[in-house]
Amino acid sequence: MADDGIRRRDFINVAAVAAAGAGGVVVLYPLISQMAPSADVLAESSTEIDTSTIQPGQAIKAVFRKQPLFVRRLTPQEIAAANAVNVGSLRDPQTLQERTKEGHEDMLITMGVCTHLGCVPLGAAEGEVKGEFGGYFCPCHGSHYDTAARIRKGPAPTNLEVPEYEFTSDTVVRVG
Repeated sequence: MADDGIRRRDFINVAAVAAAGAGGVVVLYPLISQMAPSADVLAESSTEIDTSTIQPGQAIKAVFRKQPLFVRRLTPQEIAAANAVNVGSLRDPQTLQERTKEGHEDMLITMGVCTHLGCVPLGAAEGEVKGEFGGYFCPCHGSHYDTAARIRKGPAPTNLEVPEYEFTSDTVVRVG
């Protein structure tokens, strides 16, 4: 008997595949959703910093995504020293202008994590060793960074990372 319509077996196959698909979603959803960032991580996904109290030549440490963040107000001498460096001679060539925002060339914002093995460099607090180039110094393996947080000596492969940030006013910067 040739019946071209829908057979009972076809309906059972479609229903079984649909039930298996729904069951797969029910099983996989909790496994995938547990990989989402937790509430405390989402709360730290951006931070605002008031830069009005940072004096020229001073740096502060803040926390961004559970990692140290260095905010440094450069002096005119530090800016001149950073701009005087031949960018072609750097391991990770970047100008100071590429590492700062237009109109705020005196504010350098970088992650405070050495790009070699993830140590926290010195130089952001008062009285800390700033290395041979007046920026930051990682005592763990001897990486030296200049005033623009560019790697100049030691095993670190790249400059200190500049996170995404924007100035929401002349004195407030939002990172993240």
